[in-house]
Amino acid sequence: MIKRQFDIAISIMGLILLSPVLVIIALLIRYKLGTPVLFRQYRPGLNGKPFEIVKFRSMRDPYDEQGNKLQEKERLTTFGRCLRATSLDELPELWNVLKGDMSLVGPRPLLMEYLPYYSTYQARRHEVRPGVTGWAQVNGRNGISWERKFDYDIWYVDNQTMLLDIKILLLTVKKVFVREGISYSGDVAMPNFKESKLQNDKGGKNG
Repeated sequence: MIKRQFDIAISIMGLILLSPVLVIIALLIRYKLGTPVLFRQYRPGLNGKPFEIVKFRSMRDPYDEQGNKLQEKERLTTFGRCLRATSLDELPELWNVLKGDMSLVGPRPLLMEYLPYYSTYQARRHEVRPGVTGWAQVNGRNGISWERKFDYDIWYVDNQTMLLDIKILLLTVKKVFVREGISYSGDVAMPNFKESKLQNDKGGKNG
């Protein structure tokens, strides 16, 4: 109950105080990347129940003018990289927090397509609301392996307290400023968990 009240208070305050920033970012996205300004996608929430996450768009359209499909590295512009590096693309998620879909702190919501590939242990990350930031994010973010990330998520599920949440929020601010763990081994984002899982399973069978 205290955690939820804290989430509501901070998300309302954040949306009000950051409203000029939100408007400026939206206008810049409209000018540099076009419409839509917001990126919406269904992600698993508490107990794996789907919800629609809202973020600022950070990539160009998936196809060029000739209709050729672009890779993610080609779609992500310098402006988009800046949004991700500063985590400004995550600001609209305060609306998800206010609605109760997310918490300020918790395991980051991943893709719906990953659900069938979780082990029983990994699926425990859905025992709490997903967060805008989390224990894994302040301990490496995209710079650590999937296995380590899940370990951090489950550790948080078993050890969450308000003091820990406040610590994670303060560490998140620090991480954003020093830009640690933004990419995975120099890539744009973490490797796809589904593909990594299938490759590991295949390798295990062949070994």
